[in-house]
Amino acid sequence: MEEVQSTKKKKENRFSLLYVLGGGILKEEFVVKHTRMIVLIVILIFFFIGNRYTCMQKLREIDRLQQQLRDVRFEALSISSELTGNSRQSQIELLIEEQGIELEAAKNPPYELYK
Repeated sequence: MEEVQSTKKKKENRFSLLYVLGGGILKEEFVVKHTRMIVLIVILIFFFIGNRYTCMQKLREIDRLQQQLRDVRFEALSISSELTGNSRQSQIELLIEEQGIELEAAKNPPYELYK
């Protein structure tokens, strides 16, 4: 009867917080028997956590670079359209007139010389 009560008490103590934090769980037969597997699982967990962290950093970097690429493309498009607008003949004539340069547009169309 006393043995049944003592084993019952041990089983109750097995799952108490003090028993786990005190290190008593490390003396259990299951833990001692499977120590290598537990260490391997802990190492794999650390590896996967580190891998996920690295992956998340790379994804953030990719997002940042994609946003930067969009900004640069928009800037290049706006500069290109501005250049196209400024290179029109009417715009060039207006700029020449504003600058006070004495140039006129040709009255005759250009022609080619052949050999």
